[in-house]
Amino acid sequence: MGKLGKKARKFAKKNLQSVLKRKRKTNSMFKKRSSKRRDKNDIEEEEEDTKVMPNVRRSKCKDIETFSLDAVYSDDDSNAIGNESDSDGYLSEDSSLYVAQSDVANHLEDNSGGSAFSSQNKEISLELVKEKKQLEKLKKKDPAFSKFLQSYDKKLESFRNKDAYADEDEMSIDETESVDGESVDKNKSLFLSSSDVDSWCQLVTEQQNLAALTSLLNGYRTACHYRAQSSGVIIAGSRHRFQSSETFCKILIFTLNEADNIFRKLLGLSKSNIKKEKLSELKSSSKWNAFKPFIKSYLRSSLYLLNQVTETEILTFSLARLRASMAFFVAFPSLLRRLVKIAVHFWATDGGVVSSHAFLIIQDLASVYASNWFDTCFVKTYKSFIGNCQFVEPDQLKHIQFLRNSFVELCSVDVQKSTRKAMVSIQQLAKMLQQAIQTKKKEAVKNLCSWQYISCIDVWVTFISANVRDYDLQPLLYMIVQIINGVTVLFSGPRYLPLRVKCIQWLNHLSSSSGVFIPVASLVLDVLEYKIGEGGKHGKAISLSNGIKLPKQILKSRNFQEQCILSAVELLSAHFSQWSYHVSFPDLATMPLIRLRKFHETSTVESFKRVVKRFIDQVEQNIEFVQKKRDEVAFSPKDQQSVELFLQLAKQSGSNPFSQYYKSIMEKAVARNLALNEKALRDVDCNVDMPNDLKGLNRLNIVMWTS
Repeated sequence: MGKLGKKARKFAKKNLQSVLKRKRKTNSMFKKRSSKRRDKNDIEEEEEDTKVMPNVRRSKCKDIETFSLDAVYSDDDSNAIGNESDSDGYLSEDSSLYVAQSDVANHLEDNSGGSAFSSQNKEISLELVKEKKQLEKLKKKDPAFSKFLQSYDKKLESFRNKDAYADEDEMSIDETESVDGESVDKNKSLFLSSSDVDSWCQLVTEQQNLAALTSLLNGYRTACHYRAQSSGVIIAGSRHRFQSSETFCKILIFTLNEADNIFRKLLGLSKSNIKKEKLSELKSSSKWNAFKPFIKSYLRSSLYLLNQVTETEILTFSLARLRASMAFFVAFPSLLRRLVKIAVHFWATDGGVVSSHAFLIIQDLASVYASNWFDTCFVKTYKSFIGNCQFVEPDQLKHIQFLRNSFVELCSVDVQKSTRKAMVSIQQLAKMLQQAIQTKKKEAVKNLCSWQYISCIDVWVTFISANVRDYDLQPLLYMIVQIINGVTVLFSGPRYLPLRVKCIQWLNHLSSSSGVFIPVASLVLDVLEYKIGEGGKHGKAISLSNGIKLPKQILKSRNFQEQCILSAVELLSAHFSQWSYHVSFPDLATMPLIRLRKFHETSTVESFKRVVKRFIDQVEQNIEFVQKKRDEVAFSPKDQQSVELFLQLAKQSGSNPFSQYYKSIMEKAVARNLALNEKALRDVDCNVDMPNDLKGLNRLNIVMWTS
């Protein structure tokens, strides 16, 4: 076979798989060798080339960087000092342990530190407490050792102080009874009657009896764990049973209602909030060491109750009472961290009065103990807010607005710290926007057109608007305005009308609150230039507040055309009303009027022309009003103070005709949006099969008693 011709060799070189495979292999080998030989000069030259050539996109050579909006802040666990979870909240019924501690505490308080042996007595009492705990642990671990101790139980009984048990003879449920010479039934379940609880409550409130308080808190602990017991979960140390729902209800309500007052009386504290300095002094006192187990048992049981209850009234009452004991929670960092977690969960997910009470706990903690716990409250609430904004339905918008407003209120507790954290979040929003604009990747653009991203912008716009007058937030204002403008440029099509309307509303809000002029007229008038057909079908009603993106089939409907016109008029009216008394209003409204007149001439729908014509007339009247007043003044445009005082008296009185027109426009817009939102909610209720509501609120004895 002869040699191949020139054309045949050229064809083989381009198309044969074996030749292409060999070529790829040799190219990869050369690439590996060249990468090893590259020096610093080559790397620097490549970096300079990429800087000089702006068209070279590095994004083509690397994957899209993933951003997580809720991961911008890291949880700070530095506040969880010490291990406060070594106890399950059960108090030993051996009240001599607590009586001895209280006697030592009272003795030390009476002497006021004058005795030379007071510190030694304190150390000895603390060592006795530790040894008592170790013996209890050994009893549980080693049954033989427990039997050995029980054999000497009768001998030890004779050495005990009988006066210490005078009030506990009828109430102690930890006593062992001897049957046929053997110690049995220590773990026997005893049924509590209503009279037992009444006697405990009376002894605790009138005499501050520690034995009765111990039994009461153990009964309260059992009541808080009742659902876990009824479901078959074994609760360590629990030997109480309730004869009736009345007993169960009484011990829960009394303990929640009176425990905080009882602890404050025992510690000699007032009912007002305890300051940090007072709390540090209290924790170093001997009284605190004596009554610390009681407080801890109550707090742990109450936290467990919050995880078991679903009834609104019980949750509201429990959260309100735990809020009163916030100072005691601060003494136990791990329990306080659990309380914050539970409160944030109820704040974000429950809604209504429960969310409000949960937020009050978070707000009190952040304001009273801001130096230690503000960061924790901020991070957890922000992450929970972002998590709840992942999927937003029309019936959730009101709750999302509540979460936004309450989070901004929390940020206002410490604006300086919140500003630094807001800068971090806004910078991440800017990076996501920059990546989407540069790469135009579907995933990057989708991250921007989401409820989470929109909610992040919304919450920082609200924060800046609420505090920009009192604090220096100009850097945040500038960055968020640039981000909003970038979003409007990226999503400029008619399907993104709801998103564009939100962006323009944010800009108007920022401009009104800061007093800085932000041009939005061109963004609004672009809505009038959407290429939409006229005279289409009426279609479904459109609510722009319930979504971000519209379906394609709506774009040719008559309702969509009407929504575009009304939205443009409302947004321009809001923009012009901010500057309707300003000396530069005639210059500000010139270009928008030209474009509006052009739209009025080209439009063929009479109803649209009528709305636009009325708006044009109102703007022209306001131009004449301002121009007439401006011709009468004698100051120059350089006189900034005189410019700011121009028509201030007329602005306060609201006598301007355009102000009255804007008020009527907004009233109609609010009524129309309410009607559309109610219709959307009705559609959701019709399409989703909802379970039947419980008729009436179940009371405590029904909800918790029945398993």
